[in-house]
Amino acid sequence: MGPASMIPYAAARPLLFALDAETAHELTLRALDGAARFGGARVLSGCPVDDPVEVMGLRFRNRVGLAAGLDKNAAHVDGLAALGFGFLEVGTVTPRAQSGNPRPRLFRLAQREALINRMGFNNDGVDALVANVARSRFRGVLGINIGKNADTPLERAADDYLAGLGRVYRHASYVAVNVSSPNTAKLRALQSHDALDELLGALCARRDRLARSQGRRVPLALKIAPDLDDAQIEAIAALLARHRIDAVIATNTTVSREAVAGLPNAAQSGGLSGRPLFEASNRVIRALRAALPRGYPIIGVGGILCADDARAKLVAGATLVQLYTGLIYRGPTLVGQCARALRDATRATAGSPARAEA
Repeated sequence: MGPASMIPYAAARPLLFALDAETAHELTLRALDGAARFGGARVLSGCPVDDPVEVMGLRFRNRVGLAAGLDKNAAHVDGLAALGFGFLEVGTVTPRAQSGNPRPRLFRLAQREALINRMGFNNDGVDALVANVARSRFRGVLGINIGKNADTPLERAADDYLAGLGRVYRHASYVAVNVSSPNTAKLRALQSHDALDELLGALCARRDRLARSQGRRVPLALKIAPDLDDAQIEAIAALLARHRIDAVIATNTTVSREAVAGLPNAAQSGGLSGRPLFEASNRVIRALRAALPRGYPIIGVGGILCADDARAKLVAGATLVQLYTGLIYRGPTLVGQCARALRDATRATAGSPARAEA
């Protein structure tokens, strides 16, 4: 995403890349807010794509969404919405504010169009996020991604997820449950069968109570890691179906460095995203599609840097896709390019068995 001026992103990117990655991120979001107020964001990103689709009982404007992590506090919802996304996912948010890991904690690997982050769920807490959502003008599909505080013991993790769910429920179109970030110690242990079974059971029970009291059932989605083997994926798929979780998000960042070994910053700890994640996330999507009931929604994310990449996610079995790192390297026009490609691809295959499955 480029600054608020009408400078093409290709020209602005070298200026942004001359800055520390996190500083450039913060500056760009503030500039995008200004551009949206004066109508400039639409100029930067192009005409929004209308390609309505119903998933999880929600009506999405198009199939391309913003992945969680870019706007952790929902402080830039209106600016980001102006880029033409079909839906936005904000967070990850924790019950209490926390500063995350020490800076620097975000690193570019430009040779491979990748990022490594070890942000550590830095956010202002769930009350601040809810206040920001309430102030925003956006009325499209808004996912809110919830996690646990770093200092909450793993055996009490469910308490944090339940607190987050209760607080965001009224404000979310859907709630995403993040058990797959590599940057909170031991968090990925929640993907093990017994721990995940217990957590999903508690969340669904709480969701059912909230649905009765508020007269509205909010879908739940689970975000999983790309570093799972086939047996783990099959076990998670069985739990998703058993607990009637409404969707799965595949995937979070990877701890693997095989694709970037020897490059500057490759040894930094944290999660790797961007081009090197593309096939790893596709492998998980394909395995999920084979293991899940027909038509079960999969949100594909990881390594989308062009329209062909977005189409490949649908071919692998995704229903919707999300962007993050691709925006850093390709700019805001990526949103419309991917949305148009998915619109054309789904129209071309409308009525086919493969399309009906998605």
